[in-house]
Amino acid sequence: MPAELTFVAPRRAKPPRHLADLSPDERAEVVRELGEKPFRAKQLAQHYFGSLVSDTSAMTDLPASSRERLGEALLPTLLTPVRHITCDNGMTRKTLWKAFDGVLFESVLMRYPDRVTLCISSQAGCGMNCPFCATGQAGLTRNLSTGEIIDQVVASARDLANGEVAGGPGRISNIVFMGMGEPMANYKRVLQSVRRITDPVPNGLGISQRGVTVSTVGLVPAINKLIDERMQVRLAISLHAPDDELRDELVPINTRWKVDEVLDAAWRYAGTTGRRVSIEYALIKDINDQAWRADLLGKLLKGHLVHVNLIPLNPTPGSKWTASRPEDEREFVRRLESHGVAVTVRDTRGQEIDGACGQLAAAEN
Repeated sequence: MPAELTFVAPRRAKPPRHLADLSPDERAEVVRELGEKPFRAKQLAQHYFGSLVSDTSAMTDLPASSRERLGEALLPTLLTPVRHITCDNGMTRKTLWKAFDGVLFESVLMRYPDRVTLCISSQAGCGMNCPFCATGQAGLTRNLSTGEIIDQVVASARDLANGEVAGGPGRISNIVFMGMGEPMANYKRVLQSVRRITDPVPNGLGISQRGVTVSTVGLVPAINKLIDERMQVRLAISLHAPDDELRDELVPINTRWKVDEVLDAAWRYAGTTGRRVSIEYALIKDINDQAWRADLLGKLLKGHLVHVNLIPLNPTPGSKWTASRPEDEREFVRRLESHGVAVTVRDTRGQEIDGACGQLAAAEN
């Protein structure tokens, strides 16, 4: 087995350099090269990560003569919100972002009584080609930079802190890499982003590693690399079928790494970190929701540190793929539980706002 499989996005102009792309030492060096004192880098980071401020004109602890130059060097505008759309009485807000080169991607903020979860994108588009997924059908445009990934979090956290989301001012508690793209195919930048999200202020946002979930369709070499990081983030496997015959169709990367290989890597992750693995399973009517497949899945997962997250499919307009019948969903749950496997059915938020990943970007395009 090769040490790593690389998915190469089309060659494009690079996003502007941003503070979030750099380590603290690298930020200090940039500031030094501008003729400023290195501690200015820490001030910038405190504003950005600690106070969620990106506009250097508002940073009154910086010399007025230096603010514009420092902003251009380390806090350029990366993302522009094209639109926000909401549902669930404003408790769910989807944002369509436009990057410097015009590419579009999405994030979704979901407010619950006990937490606020932000679902973020790691790529514009996706190269995994899963036929039931709007993003997968759009193809891969490019990887997002670390700064572009983090700016989704900072901008959303700023709006939440300022009371611009229903429910009053609040804080993001959970980050899930389940938006557009395959996070493990942009491994380096996703890992950098996790560190920026979880490092304490002023080096990062100070969100607990245990509040971060990284999903993958099953890029086994990248899972193995994540194991070596010895982090406490949760791993989510987008499985969608327990048998190779069907998964080859639903998740084409399965032709490279089969179900057993993917689950073996997941169990190694759980064994190393002590963290329960999440198995994501989109229930698709008459495709993968049969009772016998629930039994097969239960047998594969029984006895492991695992939780199944069943996802009623949010159908893409014009697609043949649609959500399972309620009675089939209930039987699937019952069969899994009979094997002693913990299972929940995901709250189906965002259906009326093109909630599935890629639908809003596709509509805009």
